[in-house]
Amino acid sequence: MSGGDIRVTLQPFGTVFHMPAGHSLADHLIVHGVEFPCGGRGRCRGCRVRVLEGSLQETPADSAQLKSGELRAGWRLACQARPESDVTIELRQWTALILADDTEFPFIPGEGLGIAVDVGTTTLVAQILDLSSARILGTETALNPQARFGADVMSRIGASADSASAGRMRTVVRDAIAGMVTKLCSRVQAKSRVVRASIVGNTAMHHFFLGFPLEPLAAYPFTPKHLEGVDLTGSELGWTGPAASASARFLPNLGGFVGSDILGVILATGLHRAAAGTAAGGADLGTNGEIIFTSRGAITVASTAAGPAFEGARISQGMRAAPGAIDRVVIEEGKMVAHVIGGMEAGGICGSGLVDAVACGLEAGLIEPSGLLPAGKLPVRGEVALTRQDIREVQLAKGAIAAGIVILMREMGIVEADLAAFHLAGAFGNSLDIGNSRRIGLLSFPADKVKPAGNAALLGAKMTLFMPDGGRKACEDIISRVRHVSLETSPDFQDLFAEKMAFPEGG
Repeated sequence: MSGGDIRVTLQPFGTVFHMPAGHSLADHLIVHGVEFPCGGRGRCRGCRVRVLEGSLQETPADSAQLKSGELRAGWRLACQARPESDVTIELRQWTALILADDTEFPFIPGEGLGIAVDVGTTTLVAQILDLSSARILGTETALNPQARFGADVMSRIGASADSASAGRMRTVVRDAIAGMVTKLCSRVQAKSRVVRASIVGNTAMHHFFLGFPLEPLAAYPFTPKHLEGVDLTGSELGWTGPAASASARFLPNLGGFVGSDILGVILATGLHRAAAGTAAGGADLGTNGEIIFTSRGAITVASTAAGPAFEGARISQGMRAAPGAIDRVVIEEGKMVAHVIGGMEAGGICGSGLVDAVACGLEAGLIEPSGLLPAGKLPVRGEVALTRQDIREVQLAKGAIAAGIVILMREMGIVEADLAAFHLAGAFGNSLDIGNSRRIGLLSFPADKVKPAGNAALLGAKMTLFMPDGGRKACEDIISRVRHVSLETSPDFQDLFAEKMAFPEGG
């Protein structure tokens, strides 16, 4: 191993950092938005980078995962790289476009400052607000540094089998949020202190963050032992300065993998206040797809492991919604025309582009309803194309969501005609073309009933900051009416899942 520091330059934006020669490049790239879908084990192609200047030694994992032409062109797996000298690399990934929230909402004025935090599997978002006006004074976003250990919840749970590993995952996410809070406080010129903070996240993030055992979430029946909200002080979370004495609360979970982020969605969309005789629903279509339906005062929730396809993972040329990603695809004059974020050469395809491309492929007869891809590949733009396995990943993801929706509606005794609205929360849901989601069979609701809800989890967390009791009463009322349905135990789920994997016939 060489001694001393080396210089690493990241293109296309020219970011420079220094690191010890011979050390893991992955440990330094995670803070720059690079993700490691397989947890850095060298088993996928998701973290590949291209050497522009200098060199990175070819590893056995590089040889196994990359084609000979890619290797000659300088492509390497970042998770395996240990640069020995100065190097310039081109990132295939870049920082994701993270959904914050600036929605206005009714509030009761208070005193001091409040902080709301959304601890997502993929992204972290924090905002600081003036409690007297609900004005947002600052926003900080970041990728969840736990992505270093795996792209989805289950891979991270698997990587936290021992207490030391679980402790590392707890530390990295707490440290990341503490850093974000410090930056938020530095933006506020007033001497007001942070008096209250509300934190939301899915059940796994709740357990990671608070240090609860993850074993119950690792295997069937996936029943967590801790659903309750937890109160902490800012100083216990490593927050300093004006946030040190804040009263922070991680809001309670609803059951299974349905966490406080979905509680936030319910608060933000008003699903818990649906008028008598009406029904409504909603979903957050991330790696773990959560579904909600309300009718006659009752609330039913469920989660299904949709997989990370809609966030670009497990797709051969998938990536986050970032510069270089194909995010929209249409058919013009009989040809597929793709839009690329940033107007640059296409480097991959994100979730919304993936749905569009599959819908266009179906319309053009290039993909069969069974998912068969007769040509072997579906060219989208430039060197970006979808494979048969990519189509299969879309079928698995949309089949799980569609089956879950059918089962919950049956449980509630409602049909599509009963729905007043269906709210889509999260970054993917807000970028989704509703017509194309119907074409591939992900959603079946009329377009005029589907309502983008933005980062409703964060909005719900902010709303609790202005409630006299920090939202305890409102949350308890919702929880008392919630019934969590375990889709895995439904006798119809597997049959429905298999049925919904097929694409609808015709347009």
